[in-house]
Amino acid sequence: MKNNEYLIGVDVGGTKCAVTLARSVQGQPPEILGKLKFPTEQGKPYSTLEEFMRGVDGVLAGEGLAYADIRGIGISCGGPLDAERGIVLSPPNLPAWDRIHICEYFEERTGIKCHLQNDANACAIAEWKYGAGRGYDNMAFLTFGTGLGAGLILGGRLHRGANDMAGEIGHVRLDADGPWGYGKRGSAEGFCSGGGIRQLGMAALKRCADTDEGKVLFSACGGDPERITAKMIGDLAESGDELCREIYKVSARRLGAAIAILCDVVDPQIVVIGGIYMRSKGLIEDELMRVLNEEALVPCKVVPAGLGERVGDYAALSVSTGEY
Repeated sequence: MKNNEYLIGVDVGGTKCAVTLARSVQGQPPEILGKLKFPTEQGKPYSTLEEFMRGVDGVLAGEGLAYADIRGIGISCGGPLDAERGIVLSPPNLPAWDRIHICEYFEERTGIKCHLQNDANACAIAEWKYGAGRGYDNMAFLTFGTGLGAGLILGGRLHRGANDMAGEIGHVRLDADGPWGYGKRGSAEGFCSGGGIRQLGMAALKRCADTDEGKVLFSACGGDPERITAKMIGDLAESGDELCREIYKVSARRLGAAIAILCDVVDPQIVVIGGIYMRSKGLIEDELMRVLNEEALVPCKVVPAGLGERVGDYAALSVSTGEY
């Protein structure tokens, strides 16, 4: 038997899933040895769990390892969750995942201790341990992707709150009117997410379709606002289109206001942001920081995720030991 310096990460997504095997490295991000990805089978949680088990067995076989060599399994999944009891509680992007005892499932099949966290908390732990939040005792992580999830590290520990919902700034309403996100019109997620940027773009095109200002976006989507995507807007903004750059500025200003609320409530040293901010910092940073500096009592440092596009790989792995 090899020493159990190995970790397994299980990433449960609404459209795709992954199993990652890594070797722990003292003071450094785990060394990823193997990864298997597969599409999520919609509405069939136990079929998906069986696919995960085949993935676990596959990555272990690839390295000649057994269950006994594994120190822990970390599971990253969209909420709501009961992280303490290892239960998935009907996430909106995972239909039929209603009270799925996911940790119990893996523990019974493998004998390996499992830990569960929502995806934003898992990313916060990963960035705190290995990325841009390393060395800070008080930080927040924002996903800024499909949605605006959040995870908090306070006093050198993950802060989950009474219902595993601490830090969810995406649910805060920033305007009585505005894009929908997190079940609310005008929420932070409505302005600061891929879906929110798409909604802002659709509204802008409807307002400007017959003007010179809207002609580039009109052409890109073939005159159909439903075909607009956040990536389309981002690409046009990067190429200099003023309407799309203004859409990003609107999102940036709202993100600055949301982070100012976090600063005033939990007083982080640093906010780390993944997803769209990580890829499009140049379109967002100036307006974000202008509003943050105006609104927050004590503005904090704001940086993109240090782990880059691999933050999702490290998220589940960082949960595997339960040391947070």
